[in-house]
Amino acid sequence: MWWKILSVFLIVYTLIAGTLVPLKPGVTYVFPESARSGEQVVLQLHGYNSFYTKAPANEIRTWLQFDDAHAIKGDNVRVLNDTTLEARFAIPTELPNAVASVMLNAIIDHPNDGVSLLPSAIEVAKDTIASAAAWQANAISELHVKKDFSFPYRNVIYESIRNTYFHVPMWFVLMFLFIASAWYSVQFLRYSNPAQAATLDASKGQSLIDFDRKAAAYAEAGLLFGLLGLITGMLWAHYAWGAAWSNDIKQLMTAVALLIYLAYFILRRSFDEPEKGARLAAVYNIFAFASLVPLLYIVPRMFASLHPGATGNPAFGSEDLDNTMRMVFYPAIIGWSLFGFWLAQLRFRYQRILDRATGLD
Repeated sequence: MWWKILSVFLIVYTLIAGTLVPLKPGVTYVFPESARSGEQVVLQLHGYNSFYTKAPANEIRTWLQFDDAHAIKGDNVRVLNDTTLEARFAIPTELPNAVASVMLNAIIDHPNDGVSLLPSAIEVAKDTIASAAAWQANAISELHVKKDFSFPYRNVIYESIRNTYFHVPMWFVLMFLFIASAWYSVQFLRYSNPAQAATLDASKGQSLIDFDRKAAAYAEAGLLFGLLGLITGMLWAHYAWGAAWSNDIKQLMTAVALLIYLAYFILRRSFDEPEKGARLAAVYNIFAFASLVPLLYIVPRMFASLHPGATGNPAFGSEDLDNTMRMVFYPAIIGWSLFGFWLAQLRFRYQRILDRATGLD
């Protein structure tokens, strides 16, 4: 019983923290978005969740950064309002490497808001290339790192980063439930032998038909969480990518995996003899689970994907999750997983009661 209470507590915690904890300040865009070398350009930097007016303008520092060794420091910083700064940048006549143009990151260091970064904020172009000496006297140092309970600001996804606590855990729950389903299918086949069936202890709730019921119940719950994962993913994709379905490799492989498990339930109902159908369904369930791992975790990493974690990146590094997010993300996985097992148990008990009421048990 305790784990059911824990699941409710963790899900409520996830809902509250996942929706109410604010994002750290960030930079949404700068204007203008292009300049030429040798110019003096006045940039407007537009922030998100920022409070620029809470610090004197002379304590706010800005840079246009090419890499760790090449940056331009802004001067004449003006605070227009809480979300808008102006800063002047003297673009050197040289570019930091031998290319016709470079993309520079915009960095704002605020005493209260901390550090904000906009990657590839402005393009600086030049027709002829010279040395990079003028870039090297503007080192970025002594930044104000904001340490509080807030989620990281990520360009493109913005507030939808909160979906991490609802979309991603669905796939963990799916995997846990399908593992349990495959395990009960193995147990069903193992004890189908009359000699093995005699070893079942009815006093401990062990029966051959219950193994089949549990395999089906956990597969049903897993399929439900798979559909929830697909739906939350499509909502996220519509916001971040501009379309709910973009034929991304992970979307396609997920759809294939769910169709394979949908066929499991069709197979179970395709036989007039329940015992024969249960045996063949158990065999199919084991092979369905064997196909799940390559479909969801191997094949998608072999192709380009819009999802984080493509090309071998596990998607749980510091660039994807910070410590604050982990304080919500891991409890979310535990909470949703416990809830999934609770749901599967309820489905199993309902099926057992239904079978007894109809005389099938």
